Amino acid sequence: MTDRHLNTEAPRGPRANDYEAFARAYSAENDDSLANAYYERPAMLALAGDVAGRNILDAGCGSGSLSSALRDRDATVTGIDASAGMVELARQRLGDGVDLQVADLNDPLPFDDGSFDDVIASLVLHYIEDWGPTLSEMRRVLRPDGCLFASVDHPIVAYTIQEPRPDYFANTSYEFEWEFGGKRVPMRFWRKSLQQMLNAFASAGFRLTSITEPQPLPEARELHPDGFAHFSAAPGFLFFALQATAE
Repeated sequence: MTDRHLNTEAPRGPRANDYEAFARAYSAENDDSLANAYYERPAMLALAGDVAGRNILDAGCGSGSLSSALRDRDATVTGIDASAGMVELARQRLGDGVDLQVADLNDPLPFDDGSFDDVIASLVLHYIEDWGPTLSEMRRVLRPDGCLFASVDHPIVAYTIQEPRPDYFANTSYEFEWEFGGKRVPMRFWRKSLQQMLNAFASAGFRLTSITEPQPLPEARELHPDGFAHFSAAPGFLFFALQATAE
């Protein structure tokens, strides 16, 4: 018997935001879903514009769908994700053409100052309670005048659909369950008001250049008629384009 303390707690269920529990099922749906394949990912690529020749960090790369699209547009891509399972799926998708690493956005990034032209944070910041350290690290690894492109759950979703709360201005979390491949996994997102988001970007050294509320691609009307009607009338995500300011 070792000197470690015995765990006397009752067994717990899956941890919130534990993508290891459903990485492959999530990846398969992400590739073709309305929200990702016909809405968020095309909008993010349009926001990033011409990326040919640019060195891009895909922060929260998941199984590599966006990294693959960026590489196909002749960008040099580095991808990081907190889930080892997701990173392994990204390696299977991308081979040796993209540098992929397991890294948590709550921790310092494993890159030198000024390593990237752009950072893309696709649907990842709403997992983080305090954006300050994460955004400061993203600013640090950007070259002068580099850009951050970020998408998050739209505040209208967090405050009117997912466990409505009376105080829009409070920084609070909410929990729900996702189901993929027959597995139900708890998730936790953090709510922030639009003003809190803008303040966090500015405090970290970013200047807002655009904020957009795009709609799904027109071809989704036939492929996903119900979802298309919903996202055409109610926003799901909010997109930011930001430029690093002089230090």
